[in-house]
Amino acid sequence: MATPKRRTSATRRDKRRSPNMKMKAPGLCICPKCHQPKLPHRVCPNCNYYDGQDVLKAKEA
Repeated sequence: MATPKRRTSATRRDKRRSPNMKMKAPGLCICPKCHQPKLPHRVCPNCNYYDGQDVLKAKEA
């Protein structure tokens, strides 16, 4: 197995890792029914609303 002949400098190491630092939080949109923030193209976790209809039925106890 090959081993490095020289120590990798901090600058070279950080340049290699820099694309990971550009990641950002996903954008949020507002639910049209309950006006709470949710991820786009997903069912609202508060009111179970998506694309003009209730998708998940509430569990009956």
